[in-house]
Amino acid sequence: MNREKSVPPVLLIVDDEETIRTILSIAMEKQGYTCHCASNGIEALKVLHEHLVDIVITDVDMPEMGGVELVEKIREYRINSDAIVMTGHIDTVCYEDMIESGAVDFVLKPMALREVVMRVRRVLRERCLLKDLRATHRKLKASYLDTLNRLVTAAEYRDESTGGHITRMSTYSAFLAEKLNMDGAWVDRIRHGSAMHDIGKIGIPDNILMKSTKLSHHEFHVIKNHPAIGARILANAKSEVLRMGQQIAISHHEKWDGTGYPQGVAGEKIPLSGRIVCIADVFDALSTKRPYKDPYPPDVIYTMIEGEREKHFDPELADMVLDNFDDFLEIRNHNGGNLAGWGEAFRWSERDE
Repeated sequence: MNREKSVPPVLLIVDDEETIRTILSIAMEKQGYTCHCASNGIEALKVLHEHLVDIVITDVDMPEMGGVELVEKIREYRINSDAIVMTGHIDTVCYEDMIESGAVDFVLKPMALREVVMRVRRVLRERCLLKDLRATHRKLKASYLDTLNRLVTAAEYRDESTGGHITRMSTYSAFLAEKLNMDGAWVDRIRHGSAMHDIGKIGIPDNILMKSTKLSHHEFHVIKNHPAIGARILANAKSEVLRMGQQIAISHHEKWDGTGYPQGVAGEKIPLSGRIVCIADVFDALSTKRPYKDPYPPDVIYTMIEGEREKHFDPELADMVLDNFDDFLEIRNHNGGNLAGWGEAFRWSERDE
């Protein structure tokens, strides 16, 4: 529910004493605020679900649901309202406990109206500053991610016939992270970090990177350097996204059975982010056209992934891809996947990895 910028701040006054509700409402409305009232926490929650409220001014001791539980519910339900708590029982209420529950301020009864007005103004100023900081942070993050995406795209452009590869990799990786019930911040990090998996290819010569026929032993040895190059490029990063990007860059060619490169680690010693990007990258390589191959038919891809379970791939992730195979195909189809003409059934070569 959106509110116009010109609309004044909205307060919710919660107290089981009607006289206090009335006095506070009149005082706050004189300051230009819009006021709602409730006699207990249950009524207050109904108001909060129906209206956008900036500040809740609540008593502690009320029937049915008191102020402490109300403040906890506001935080639990992620309602975007700040709470100022009122009480006349200072001996039984701990200020630290009130703040810990989620309140931003504390007022003793009987309270001076002037003091309440000043505290409301302070909280509103802090809300405004926090809103501005969040908006600035979003803009900086968007700018940072846009710059990052452009740099990654520049590196990938030398090796991919379409920019869709980066989008698909991000989407596959985030999809698997969500299926694993990773928290939202981790999902966001792998969504952006996975785009950097092949950043090290910027250090591979074009005559090898763009070769349309099978690589020689020497050429394959050269291209196997790209994980280490990528890890060096992203080393010592302060950003969590870049740190995950480095982890992915160095580990996305490792295999579950330990036969991968560059470090030859196996099983859960391979970072989860690397295991996710590994299977996502192979699926994308198999299912899309590359300079050296046409896409494989879906049934062949399914059989290949099934056959590499516990060899190339983390078995849990392999099962997850197979169980959600149609979703992976849909991601491929909606992000630039080339479906035209399956062509010759190529052998699964090192280039597909």
